[in-house]
Amino acid sequence: MSTLRSRLTAIYATALVATLFVFAIALWGARRAASLQELQRYVFTEANLALSLVRNAELAGQPVTEVRDSIVGPAITPQLRTLLEGIPDYVLVLDSNGRSLYVSFAARQLSADELASLQQHAINAPTSGLAVIVPFGGERLLMAARAPVRESQISRVVVASSTRSAELAVGELVGTMLVIAPLLLLISIGGAYVIAGRALRPIDGIINEVQAITDGRSLHRRLPAGGAGDELERLTTTLNEMMERLERSFAALRRFTADASHELKTPLAVLRADVERAMTPNVPPAERLVALEEALHETTRMADLVESLLTLARADERRFDLHLEPVPLEALVREVFETAVILGEAGGLTVTMPVVEPVTVAGDPTRLRQLFLNLITNAIKYTPRGGSVELTLESFGKTVAFSVRDTGVGISAADLTHIFERFWRADRARSRPLLTGDRPWMAERGGFGLGLAIGQWIAEAHGGSISVRSRLGRGSTFTVTLPVADPARRDAGVEELPEGKATQSARSA
Repeated sequence: MSTLRSRLTAIYATALVATLFVFAIALWGARRAASLQELQRYVFTEANLALSLVRNAELAGQPVTEVRDSIVGPAITPQLRTLLEGIPDYVLVLDSNGRSLYVSFAARQLSADELASLQQHAINAPTSGLAVIVPFGGERLLMAARAPVRESQISRVVVASSTRSAELAVGELVGTMLVIAPLLLLISIGGAYVIAGRALRPIDGIINEVQAITDGRSLHRRLPAGGAGDELERLTTTLNEMMERLERSFAALRRFTADASHELKTPLAVLRADVERAMTPNVPPAERLVALEEALHETTRMADLVESLLTLARADERRFDLHLEPVPLEALVREVFETAVILGEAGGLTVTMPVVEPVTVAGDPTRLRQLFLNLITNAIKYTPRGGSVELTLESFGKTVAFSVRDTGVGISAADLTHIFERFWRADRARSRPLLTGDRPWMAERGGFGLGLAIGQWIAEAHGGSISVRSRLGRGSTFTVTLPVADPARRDAGVEELPEGKATQSARSA
């Protein structure tokens, strides 16, 4: 199986080979151009030297040509020939008719055809300071021509040198690169493999640590942070944060499962006992009816618990069955206030609503009523006889606040951070039916510790929030804050949104 280390090494090797190839091509081109330029300067130096010898002879008043044979024509004087023989390359001195007045020793060693070709190239060579490369047999020549400045018996001096020396220098460079490049490549690849292994060693450690933690029983462990401030430390920090969230989620799941099992265990035991008692022979009909009534009560209790769990499960999956529409909160709050008055009278409490302001929100009236009644029921349940419960609805510009204030038993500061957790209750005794006769309407069922969790979900699904202030023995105040509906949408009416839209709104909240 291909590892990240081998893949990184292969990628590095490929990039290195490509880089070396491009570098070799660029170096070869630069070295070839430099060699040709150097040869060109050398050829021009020789051409200028030959031309200077001719000019010096003319300036000294010495003849530069003489006629030795009427058939052959004029030729360079022996004195000038001796001087020109010191130039080792191909040197030709031509007159105005294109005839050769002087042919160097190297040129005289050529065959007749090669010499004729050389002379023809010399006649066509430009004298504008440019050197030209001409083919010559199996090689190439770099040819430079110079012409006298003033009138002279000589029309041009041509010097040519073989490009073999320049090509030989380039060839030596290429050979050296072919010898050294594989060695450098092997050393670089080996170094890259070692460096990649050392760089990835911390990742192997992270993998081993994570594998040891993924058994589900070691989520308390954390990865050691290097403290270097690099990408590996960021990865380690991110993984530690993820494991911390997973640890909290697993703990909450275990606690949730245990609490749900505990809540279902008691009504199931009661239901089983009632059914067995109703099925016992010789049981009076009145007692059998009581047993069946208790069984029906426990069945209803379990159905409510299952419905609450289903609501919270949908909330966790962001699947909210909300049907948003313009909701006049004043009318809704007055409706729940009437219910609160009836419940308060049964418990000997005073329920008041001193402040209620007209305001409209975009929400689900059924869910909002459930939220408000939940807070009111809790306030009445935990307020002793003779106490009071106060409801207020106040508008603050773009938000509206619904508050429920009671003079009940209150909640300790240590418990305030947990009251919205599922199945959590500050006093487990509160979950049992109240059979003191103080409030007989509350004796039918106890709480599950899910009401505030559901209430928090309803508030957040509407883009709002829920908060609490409480002191032990002095009462509590729960406040629901909701955004006020946009006036344009409120006037035009808000159509019922599909489930997906409600889900999207809840996510943005």
